[in-house]
Amino acid sequence: DETVGGTRVFRDLAEGLADRGIASLRYDKRTKVHPDEFKGAFSIDDETTDDAVAAVAFLRTQPDIDGKRIYVVGHSQGAMMAPRIAQEATAQVRGLVLMAAPARHLEDILIEQNEYMAHLQGAPDAKTQAQLEALKKAVAAVKSITAATPATQHFLLDLPASYWLSLQHYDDVAVARTLTQPLLILQGGRDFQVTAPDWKRWRDAFGHDPRASFHTYPALNHLFVAGKGPGSLAEYAAPAHVDPQVIADIARWIGAH
Repeated sequence: DETVGGTRVFRDLAEGLADRGIASLRYDKRTKVHPDEFKGAFSIDDETTDDAVAAVAFLRTQPDIDGKRIYVVGHSQGAMMAPRIAQEATAQVRGLVLMAAPARHLEDILIEQNEYMAHLQGAPDAKTQAQLEALKKAVAAVKSITAATPATQHFLLDLPASYWLSLQHYDDVAVARTLTQPLLILQGGRDFQVTAPDWKRWRDAFGHDPRASFHTYPALNHLFVAGKGPGSLAEYAAPAHVDPQVIADIARWIGAH
């Protein structure tokens, strides 16, 4: 369901798309279902990519699914990895829907997110400032990881060196440019987790590419939920639903492709 606080992003999408005759496959991430498998070294592909590629292959075996019209819809980190998923699944993917897609390294985005939250109520106090400095040091440590770093040594977010190394040279925008499939790129205007620099990079890369379609929603946050004022983590706690316009736009785009 991709439950975040009071919102179930993927359930809302699945139900809204089903109402329009579009089937979807959701599954729990392997790290949630089998956490014991992730106590050692693992990569972003182990966590995210490989199962999505397998899901695409599974859908192609289902008699009530049009195997020639399978789309990957990714949100946030899933949107970041969607180009890699399509690359690995080759011609089995008809198109990609990227919702709040990062276009920078995750560790750099983490700094931006935390600085935003720290300043949301004014100037941060000494404790918060110290936490920000500690985060910057942790990010610097991530950037220093090399193939010689012990794969199981843990770094930022308690993730092993192998995980961060698997992301070190991954560029989702660059990978997307190697693909031939159409792209639908969606962004909420009140999103403080994936922000203007990410959106600008996607626009710069695909703004004149006929394969790409863009939609921005000024009132929506990172979860594509409507609200007012600056976005915040507290906003996520309230029960809410993905804005119907987002679902309608995705369905319309799929129908046109």
